[in-house]
Amino acid sequence: MPSIELRTRQSLALTPRLQQSVRLLQLSSLEFQQELRTALDTNPFLEYDSTDTEDVALATTTPGEDTGVTLATDTVAPTEPASSPVETSGGDTMENVGQDDMPGDFSGDYGSRGSMRQNGDADSSDPAEWARSQPTLREQLHDSLRLYRLDDRDRAVVRFIIEALDDDGYLRQDLRDLADSVDLEPELTEEELLVALRLVQSLDRPGIGARSLSECLSLQVNALPSDTPGRDVARQIVEHHLERLARREQAELQKQIGCGATELRVACALVRKLDPKPGNSYGRTDDNYVVPDVIVRQVRNKWVVTINPAVQPRARIHRMYAELFAQSAGASRSPLAQQLQEARWLIRNAQQRFDTIQRVAECIVAHQKAFFQYGEIALKPMVLRDVAGELGLHESTISRATGNKYMATPSGIFEFKHFFPRELGTESGGTCSAAAVRALLKEMIAAENTRDPLSDVTLARMLADQGVLVARRTVAKYRHLMKVPPAELRREV
Repeated sequence: MPSIELRTRQSLALTPRLQQSVRLLQLSSLEFQQELRTALDTNPFLEYDSTDTEDVALATTTPGEDTGVTLATDTVAPTEPASSPVETSGGDTMENVGQDDMPGDFSGDYGSRGSMRQNGDADSSDPAEWARSQPTLREQLHDSLRLYRLDDRDRAVVRFIIEALDDDGYLRQDLRDLADSVDLEPELTEEELLVALRLVQSLDRPGIGARSLSECLSLQVNALPSDTPGRDVARQIVEHHLERLARREQAELQKQIGCGATELRVACALVRKLDPKPGNSYGRTDDNYVVPDVIVRQVRNKWVVTINPAVQPRARIHRMYAELFAQSAGASRSPLAQQLQEARWLIRNAQQRFDTIQRVAECIVAHQKAFFQYGEIALKPMVLRDVAGELGLHESTISRATGNKYMATPSGIFEFKHFFPRELGTESGGTCSAAAVRALLKEMIAAENTRDPLSDVTLARMLADQGVLVARRTVAKYRHLMKVPPAELRREV
C-alpha cells in the first residue's frame, strides 16, 4: 500500500561560491590566467587594472623590486609584500630585511613577459616575436631544400618525404605504401621516392631519413672522414652485427669481422658515439612551458617565499558600473545582479587561492629546509596529512593546492608534489625519503668503474651498508625511473 512518510536527514551541499573556490584552487597557473581573462572578457563588472602598464604587471621581478602579492577585496593585483621568511639561523625577522638584500644573481627570470617599452619599442610589441626558438626538424629540412633547383614534381615529392618523417628523424612507412598514398599524375613510383629519400638524407644531419637503426648509423659512419680510426670495422658492425654488439659478444664479433681486439675496441667506441635518434637534436613543436606559482629566495640565511607576480593578470571591480547599477531601479531583480555577484566571488576566491598556495609553499619550505641547503639527498619524507594538520586545512584542500603547482628555487623549478617523497625505513629504525635514495644511487653509479659497473644487487648491498634497507627490485625500479641502463649495458669494453 502506498504511504506517506516524513524523514529527517543531513546532506552537504556546496554553494556556487564554494564550488568556484574549489575549482580555482585546483587550476594550474596558466589555466587560472585563462579563467580570469575569460571572466574579464565576458563580465561587464570586471575590468583590467590599468594603474600601471600591463607589461609591469606581468613582468618578472628584478633586484630591488617588490616581489610580494596581496589581493585586496575588489582587486587582483600585486601590491604589498605577502611573503614571510622561513628561519634557518639567527633571529632576524623579515621586517629587518631590505629589498637591497635580494641576491643580484637570482633576479627571478622565470619566463614571464618582460617590459618591451624600451628603446622606442611600440606598446603593441609582442615579446614572442623576439624570442629565439630552435627550428623543428621539418622546418630545417624545408629551409635546406630551398637551396636546390628542382622542378615542381620533384620538389613536391621531397616535401612529402619530409612530412612523413617522425620526430626521431626516421621514415617508418614503407616506400610502396607512401607511393600509393600520393595523388600525382603520372603515378608516383618507388624509384622516384627512393631518389627523393636520398636527397632528404643529404639535406642536414647524417642519419635523417633513415628507415632503420642500422641505416641511420651507417649514414653517420659513411659521413665520417675516411681516415677516422675504426671506420671500416664500425661500418660492418652497424650494417650486420648490431645485435651482437648489444649483447657484447666481443669474441664472436672478432671472428665474424676478422679484426684484432684493439681495432674492435676502437670501432665499438666509435659506434657508441653515434646518435640513434638524430631528430631529437632539433626543436619540438609540442614543448610544454611551466610558469612557477611561487618563488623561493634566500635572504640573510632565510628562505623567503613569494607569489610569482607573473601568474595572474590584474583585475578589479569596475566601480563606476557597479555604482550605476546599484542606483538603478530594480537592480536586485536584474540579470546583471548575478554577474556582479559572480565578479565579487571571483575576486575573493582568487585572493583565497593565492593565500592558500602561499601558506602551503611556506609550510613545504619550512619542512624541507635541508633540501634547499644540500639538494636532493637531504629531502625528507612528507605526506599531505602533515601539511594539512599544521595549517588546519582538509587534506583534499592540500591536494588541490599542490596539484599542477610549481616552485621556482635557486636549484631549479620543482612541482609541489616533488616535496612529498615516499617514506623508507632505515636499519636504525629511522626513516628516509625515496628521493634521497635515488640521489644516493645516482652518486654511486656516477662513481662506479665503467669497466665493472655496479649491479642492482651490489647497489642494494651498498645502500644497506649506509643503513638504508631496500630490495633489489626497488633499486631496479629507481634506476629505471632515473633512466639508467642495467649494469651489462653500462659496461665499457
